[in-house]
Amino acid sequence: MGSPQALSEADRRVVAAWAADCAERVLALFEAEEPADPRPRDAIARARAFAGGELDAAGEIRRRFVAGRAAKAVTAPAAVAAARAAAQASGVAHMGAHALGAAAYAAKAAGLAAPNRPDAMRDEIHWQLGHLSAEARAALQRLPLLGEDSAGPLGPGLLGSGVLAEVIRVIQADLHG
Repeated sequence: MGSPQALSEADRRVVAAWAADCAERVLALFEAEEPADPRPRDAIARARAFAGGELDAAGEIRRRFVAGRAAKAVTAPAAVAAARAAAQASGVAHMGAHALGAAAYAAKAAGLAAPNRPDAMRDEIHWQLGHLSAEARAALQRLPLLGEDSAGPLGPGLLGSGVLAEVIRVIQADLHG
């Protein structure tokens, strides 16, 4: 049996649209520094196409790291986080838990972009939660809580510590609250 972080393909398609929405909200932070690099925008478009049934999971699994490499093309921390949000959104075709990664990186990017606005990250999380469809909310509720399963993004990797973990815990608390 695969990881419970994978979700069914139908659930991954549902949460891919939300992940793309989250990443797209901070895409301008990347494009302000690197406007000629299409990789994050393309990753978001692919996440939407996967959500719409236009792309298959196997093809997207092979391409999921492309946008992540764009994070190395920028230096501003908010731009790096925005590129990683797009990469996480494109990774949803492989594993549904990446949707929480897209949201976490987007919230981090929003916070980094507005250091004089202490509520920027919280406001972004509020937007994200407010834009969850009932189907996406139900799919995300099927994911294990952060740290409960080590076989995927919600295990001990990058999403499991620091501000990213804080964001995911807030989102999961809302989902299960």
